[in-house]
Amino acid sequence: MNMKTIALTLWDLLAKPEPPAPKHKVKKSQSKPRPIQAKYDALVEQMKETYGFRIRKWRSSMSGCAWELKDKHGNITRMVESPYPKGPMSCAIFLHEVGHHAIGFHVYKPRCLEEYHAWEWSLKAMSANGIRITENVLKRRDDALRYALAKALRRGLKKIPVELMQYLPEQRKVVA
Repeated sequence: MNMKTIALTLWDLLAKPEPPAPKHKVKKSQSKPRPIQAKYDALVEQMKETYGFRIRKWRSSMSGCAWELKDKHGNITRMVESPYPKGPMSCAIFLHEVGHHAIGFHVYKPRCLEEYHAWEWSLKAMSANGIRITENVLKRRDDALRYALAKALRRGLKKIPVELMQYLPEQRKVVA
């Protein structure tokens, strides 16, 4: 309601004012959806339906988390937080978290081996759905697995799984 309009009822006075016009211009590239986005959107719905998880939150950062909640009756609620898939990297992270539900928690021991299998599942899902696996995605996977293995070693891991030998720190490769 602008200043020139006369309030005819009490509700007219209580109505919310019109929001101010945005101060920034919307880029033309943002105004129309990219064709690949429809594929990402369909993938999200397919994964939610197939693996029965809920999205707790779409993260703005390139990190994720997957977990299960069990209530006192034994009902399990599967949860995921990750970035919304908009490109190969965010899609890989999303699918990595879905991979934890797909392969099952505590199926692989130690935890760093579970991370390895969740990443492998993610890359296979990307490939099966026609999503490009970039060098940056592979670097992210390698960095994540190096980190997971180093963390396990700091915490006292004695036997390194064969699948993770390639992610050993350089000084440990000589000893192993």
